[in-house]
Amino acid sequence: MGAYISVPVWERTIAQRYGLKGQRCLGCGAVLFPPKVVCPECGGHSFEAASLSGRGRIYSFTVIAGGGAPPEFEWQANAVGSYVVGLVELEEGPRIIAQIVGVDPRAAMAAPLFEDSAFEDSGGSSGDKGKRSLIGLPVKAVIRKVYEQEGVIRYGYKFKVVSEV
Repeated sequence: MGAYISVPVWERTIAQRYGLKGQRCLGCGAVLFPPKVVCPECGGHSFEAASLSGRGRIYSFTVIAGGGAPPEFEWQANAVGSYVVGLVELEEGPRIIAQIVGVDPRAAMAAPLFEDSAFEDSGGSSGDKGKRSLIGLPVKAVIRKVYEQEGVIRYGYKFKVVSEV
C-alpha cells in the first residue's frame, strides 16, 4: 500500500479537497494551498480562509505510465492506462499538482512543449505544426474519483482543459 490516509483524516480534509479551500497570509497576502502552519513567503503565522476559484493554467505536466503510480492508483492505471498529471498555476497564485482529465497522454507527449517561433528555429519538426502543447492551456477543477480505500471511494479535485479561464 502507498500513502495510507485513514477515514477520519480524509473526512477532515473534505472541504479542502472538494472546495479548494486555502488560506491567505495576513502578513504578506500570499494565497496558500493546501493550508500551512507557517507562510513560506514571510514566515507569518496569521491566516484567513480563502476560497480558490479552481481556474488556472497548466504550468508543467508529465505522463504517468506503466508502474509509475503509487499502489492506491493501480486501479486507474489498469482501467485507463497512462494518464496526465500537471502542475497547475491557479488564478490566485498557488501551484498545485493534480491529474489532468480528458487529455490523451500519447498526444500530450507528442506535442511540442512550447508554442513559439523558437521551436521551429531550433530544429523543431514541421510535422509538429498543429499539435498543441498542454503548457499554458486554461483548466478548471472538477470533482472526480481519486481512489478507493477501506471500501470508501475517495473523491477529490482533478483538472480539465477548458476553452477559457
